[in-house]
Amino acid sequence: MAQPTLKIEDLHVSIEGKEIVKGFSLEIKGGEIHAVMGPNGTGKSTLASALMGHPKYEITGGKVTFDGQDLLEMEVDERARAGLFLAMQYPSEISGVTNADFLRTAINARRGEGNEIPVMQFIKKLDEKMKLLDIDEEFANRYLNEGFSGGEKKRNEILQLMMLEPKIAILDEIDSGLDIDALKIVAKGVNAMRSPEFGCLIITHYQRLLNYIKPDKVHVMMQGRIVKSGGPELAERLEAEGYDGLKKELGIEDDEVVEQEA
Repeated sequence: MAQPTLKIEDLHVSIEGKEIVKGFSLEIKGGEIHAVMGPNGTGKSTLASALMGHPKYEITGGKVTFDGQDLLEMEVDERARAGLFLAMQYPSEISGVTNADFLRTAINARRGEGNEIPVMQFIKKLDEKMKLLDIDEEFANRYLNEGFSGGEKKRNEILQLMMLEPKIAILDEIDSGLDIDALKIVAKGVNAMRSPEFGCLIITHYQRLLNYIKPDKVHVMMQGRIVKSGGPELAERLEAEGYDGLKKELGIEDDEVVEQEA
């Protein structure tokens, strides 16, 4: 299998005529984990949603290719079938659809007609991944995210990630609201995915997640674009000093809030 590549070049994204992402560029390849950090309201979640094709966001400039194909010309389902995955900050609840049914349908959509996953193979794989994530077997029969705690929703997003095995995953604040035990389990799932066939973009406010998922590169996003990149030590510096020191170093004035936090 060829090494997957997501290449973002000078991306600009607007919502209701207001520009939020203002020239974002980044290349993610299989085998790499990138972390994007930044203050509230700088466009991080907007970036994630725009890459997945949310109709609320208008791409006004730039280019995004996924394995050499124009990602921006694809519909949302086409992006998912091509191997792009988004773990959302606030996953939706779907009543009447069990986790197991949702996952099997999603896997078969990726595999295509005539290549559906055998039932026993699916059950075995689901049991294996739930055990790794310390998820009770009854979880498979619950309706998708309905009545789930915040921690259960985040574990469910990682379960979907592990079952679908995408080429590139975008994890939007997957650590939000998690206690330390849940955080370790989520990190365990992501780390189990590491391979040359899998790349990952982690969007987070805090360095603590990066204690458990070691990124290859850390990028700081302010005012809708990357202003500084480095290794894991950059996240440690931000945790110790906050963003004010970096703003002074780079001559950046107080960041304008360009997106509303949900």
